[in-house]
Amino acid sequence: MLATDTIRFERLLPGPIERVWSYLTDSDKRGQWLASGTMEQRVGSEFHMRFHHAELSQTPMPPPERFKAYEEGVTSTHRVLACEPPRLLTITWAKQEESSEVTFELTPQGEQVRLIVTHRKLKPAELAGTSSGWHTHLDVLADRLDGHLPQPFWPVFSHQLAHYEGLARD
Repeated sequence: MLATDTIRFERLLPGPIERVWSYLTDSDKRGQWLASGTMEQRVGSEFHMRFHHAELSQTPMPPPERFKAYEEGVTSTHRVLACEPPRLLTITWAKQEESSEVTFELTPQGEQVRLIVTHRKLKPAELAGTSSGWHTHLDVLADRLDGHLPQPFWPVFSHQLAHYEGLARD
């Protein structure tokens, strides 16, 4: 947590940087770890992302009761705020009056790539859920890039959610 409304995650992933970039911007590859949806790499362009968490692993599992609304997937609208291939991408997180913003920064580190994900303008009630979501999605991305099959999304997410809710209480 960088501020009361900002979280940040870092991962060291197998490169090269163009490969990791393609998992951020190519619909089919992004759909393997986060959400599919064609995105034009141009500032100001709008795009949709289709989240279907059960499809992120070979062992689909239904969401916990609390997240049943996500069982059949959900689509959201986003906008590109900054795009400097293959190093920087900033998007709105869902198009609404007070959207939050996500920045992906890529930096080569030898044969690996440091990915920094910073999510800003979050409301306090969104912090635990958003943190556990990014933690789980980034674990799926790391598995995909390492050539491993990811664990089912919902059990991992539920474990992370309990962890982040516990941190919020402390």
